[in-house]
Amino acid sequence: MSRASLLLAFAPLAAAALLVTPDASAANYTLWIHGRNTGTATKAGNYADFSYWGSSSTAAGINKKAVNWDGKSRISSQNYRIRDALDCYCTGANFCYIAAHSAGDAQIGYALALYGGSTRNKKNASPAADGTCGNAGGTQTGWNIKWVDVASGAGGGSELANIGSWAVSDPLTGDLRTGVMRGLYDHNQTRGKWFYMFAGAKGTLYSGTLPGQDDEAVAYHSTGGVASTGGFCNPGNLFCDGTLSLGSGATSNNKAKWSYHTVEFRDDSEAYDHYAAGKWGGIVGPVRADMVNYAK
Repeated sequence: MSRASLLLAFAPLAAAALLVTPDASAANYTLWIHGRNTGTATKAGNYADFSYWGSSSTAAGINKKAVNWDGKSRISSQNYRIRDALDCYCTGANFCYIAAHSAGDAQIGYALALYGGSTRNKKNASPAADGTCGNAGGTQTGWNIKWVDVASGAGGGSELANIGSWAVSDPLTGDLRTGVMRGLYDHNQTRGKWFYMFAGAKGTLYSGTLPGQDDEAVAYHSTGGVASTGGFCNPGNLFCDGTLSLGSGATSNNKAKWSYHTVEFRDDSEAYDHYAAGKWGGIVGPVRADMVNYAK
């Protein structure tokens, strides 16, 4: 579904919610879920610290919040941090836009697949130091999410984790193996929320390890939301299994994408690498611009 269609679809829903439950505090929020990073452990639960991404003064969507987790533990053990944020800002009359980078893709995918159909307490969007919010009264099923933008999504894992190219022993690297990550949760179960995939292709350092086009950390099969591994590339590349198509359709060799996953941006110019680098850099840049334009 196009972004314009989603905006039109949500307009009457939001208006109806305000009519049914008048609430002066109703708001939209933009939640940024980071990827693998050992430097965020002490910031977990702090929604104001954007040091993983870049300057906190940079525009990045309406009412932006940083969803910090420890960046090194298994997805299952830290996913409560993501659920706390979703409960805080995406329940009651409030709606959220989600932006995720790298393993943050797996965090939001895991939350939606395993908990997106569960009963949630409506929260007051006023977090305590531990990242939890108080109850506002009432319950609902799942969260109010408009869509998910994904920069270099690692929901399909990385071959670098498979062979131990990351010289670390943190538990998250075990999850990031392609076979493990693809079996960790049902990637097709997004609760009807669209994942807009932004796939970078400035990959040179590990080009012999990662199949097809890559951004130095994750290959197109993952960043493009393809339901199977393989070497997928930009149009015109003759040394790949197939071309990664824009939109939600299959690759040129008929490999399907996961449900509700669509390639919004394919790096045909090979200009964007994997890394935000503390300056909203790499493939995070186009996602930030997208949020500025559409997360309002």
